[in-house]
Amino acid sequence: MRQQADNGAMIVLALLLANATVTTPVPVIAPAVIDNSLEVAGDALAAEQLKKRMFIDVKVNDSGPHRFLVDSGADRSVVSDGLAARLSLPAGDPVRVQGMAGMREVGTVEVTALTLGTSEVGPIMAPALSAKHLGADGLIGIDALADQRLMLDFDKRTVTVQDSRTPYVASGNEILVTARRRKGQLIITQAAIDRRDVSAVIDTGSEITLGNSALRQRLFGTSRPKGMEDVELISVTGQTLKAEAVRLDNVRIGGLTLNNVVIAFADAPPFALFGLTDRPAIFLGSDLLSSFRRVSLDFRNRKVRFTLRPDARQSSFISQRY
Repeated sequence: MRQQADNGAMIVLALLLANATVTTPVPVIAPAVIDNSLEVAGDALAAEQLKKRMFIDVKVNDSGPHRFLVDSGADRSVVSDGLAARLSLPAGDPVRVQGMAGMREVGTVEVTALTLGTSEVGPIMAPALSAKHLGADGLIGIDALADQRLMLDFDKRTVTVQDSRTPYVASGNEILVTARRRKGQLIITQAAIDRRDVSAVIDTGSEITLGNSALRQRLFGTSRPKGMEDVELISVTGQTLKAEAVRLDNVRIGGLTLNNVVIAFADAPPFALFGLTDRPAIFLGSDLLSSFRRVSLDFRNRKVRFTLRPDARQSSFISQRY
């Protein structure tokens, strides 16, 4: 069943930082740490990391593999206009796509099957977005992940896809958080920033974590803190979003605290889609997720697991509450 936003638009939230607009580079978050003993069954797909986002090989119909972005913030998988043209995919009716920076009407193409590992989804009418803004041949969304357990290994640069009904082998060096699901996306409510509770939507497709104005108001009031910079963010729909970025002391997820992190603030339209306009919330991007060695997303069972590197508990960047 196709999931859409309340206004009938498909949701695609991947977001890029337009570095050219930043007067001083946004700080790179230091890597976190993890247990080398953790082994996960399933299909380990070759992946690569570009500015902290993860890409995997996907077959489109019988063609490929092609390079797709993994985006837990998108309710539908997407193909690039360039790939659609190369494969002569049949055109469909236009649809409205809700991106992080606004709404846009785009064309669709007919895809018989998208295959990643042993998982397959299709047939679907996939939105066709510009390869320039995607930075990939396509994007894997929740329609292909709804019954899967997705393991992102930021050290090995692999993505493991596994049926979520398969028993999970836990590691003693991981944090387990139970999430809510809304519009298919995983939302963590056991999160806080500077001791203020926030809701966190897991968004692997975005390279920067984005907070709403309610959070900014809760943290800073109407003042502009020292070190805050104006930045420009680019949605995969090609639209831009003005934001303010600043380094924060800490972000807590479950019993784990990340110290000295950077978050951008803007009233992006998707906050309203998730009912998160009036309360502090963030879209948790790959900049923070990649600080762990592995992050597991179990969409069926609403479980998110963050696995640490062996020396994480002694790290000044990551601390754990017992």
